[in-house]
Amino acid sequence: MIDLQELTADVRRLIPILDAMQVEIIELDRTTAAARIPAGPNVNHFGMAYAGSLFTVAEVLGGLFPRTSLAAEGGVPLVKRMEIDFLRPAATDVVSRTSITEDEIARILSEYDERGKADFELATEVTDTAGTVVAATRGFYQLRRF
Repeated sequence: MIDLQELTADVRRLIPILDAMQVEIIELDRTTAAARIPAGPNVNHFGMAYAGSLFTVAEVLGGLFPRTSLAAEGGVPLVKRMEIDFLRPAATDVVSRTSITEDEIARILSEYDERGKADFELATEVTDTAGTVVAATRGFYQLRRF
C-alpha cells in the first residue's frame, strides 16, 4: 500500500511548484489517482481558483501511475499535450480525479516493452467541495524509457 503523505512529499520535492501550491495526493492505486489543492495559495485576482492551478492539479495525475500500474524499468512519464475546459469558477479547495482501465494498462505496458515508449490518454475532472465539475481535461502522456 502506498503511503500518500510520503508520496505527496516526494512529488513536492521533485516538482517544487507543487509544494508552493500545496498539492496533496489523496488517492493512488492501480486504476485511480486523485489530488487536492487548497483555495488559499491557488486563487487569482478575482478570488477564484487560478487557471494554471486547475491545469496543474489535473496534469500531475498522469505522472503518478508509473508508481503503481505503469511501473516499468526505466519508464518515465511525460505529458505531450493537454486540453482543458474551464467550466465554472471555483472558490473552494478542488480535487482532480482520473482513472485508467486494466485493458489500457496492459496495452501500455506491452507497447512499452516492445518500443520503449507508449502513449496514453487520461480524462480528468476537477471538482469543488460541493462536487461541481469546475474543469475537465484530456491529457496525452507518454511512458518513455530513459
